[in-house]
Amino acid sequence: MPPHPSSSVQKAREALAGQLREIRREAGMSGRELAVRCGWSESKSSRIENAKTPPSDADIRAWCRACNAADQTPDLIAANRQSADRYVQWRRLQRSGLRRLQDSAGDLYQQTSLFRVYVSDVIPGFLQTSGYATALLSSIADFRGTPDDVSAAVAARMRRNAVLTNGAHRFSFVLEESVLRYRLCSAAAMAAQLGHLLGVMDHHNVALGIVPFSARRSVWPMPTFTIFDEVRVHADTLDAALSLTQPSEVELYARAFERFSQGATRGSAARALVAEALSSMG
Repeated sequence: MPPHPSSSVQKAREALAGQLREIRREAGMSGRELAVRCGWSESKSSRIENAKTPPSDADIRAWCRACNAADQTPDLIAANRQSADRYVQWRRLQRSGLRRLQDSAGDLYQQTSLFRVYVSDVIPGFLQTSGYATALLSSIADFRGTPDDVSAAVAARMRRNAVLTNGAHRFSFVLEESVLRYRLCSAAAMAAQLGHLLGVMDHHNVALGIVPFSARRSVWPMPTFTIFDEVRVHADTLDAALSLTQPSEVELYARAFERFSQGATRGSAARALVAEALSSMG
């Protein structure tokens, strides 16, 4: 059984508390001395270190400043904020079905200038046809036992995907060739999906690369992830859609995306891979 979100949140808080404790120890400082330097009670330091009281952003800044570790502040603040909402989409999905999940990222989509999307399992949501999305979301709803609101969820996804036609947004996609071959829907729906993919490749604000089976790899296939500008990553797991905001995490995924991009074919070579998959529909 997947871990309950609340236990995962607590583990994240405990990990943050452990990092703060190590920073204090590396500075050769007692809890009392830290409290004096930060201008609060020794008991507050203890509560923070034992994950009894979540620190505020200001607490983390003061802690790092007192320990001469200001360079670690951005990652720690991001981790602190992330621990509370890391599994928010998981909880929403379990409680309210798929439609609300599609609507939940609307503001983020509108605010993002550059989307970088790597997929190893399914056609990216941005590029899905309604037929493909219906089959995929139906299988997700069935597997997870969520409320049956697939039709509404598909309609919401199609509305959300209008961002693709807005020239103010740029998209860079990297797909594993296997994505073109997985039969998650009927042959007719898959053929329509692949045809749509070929059409999207003509959009001036879309760059699409495909990592062929034959490519010599510098990085292994990974679970699907999306990078929103330089500020956030959504990485899919079986039990949650993780939202990662620590600068070091975003940088790590950006580095992985760059590696995938280097191994991807583009232009006519990428079109040939899609056309080949399309012809195999029979």
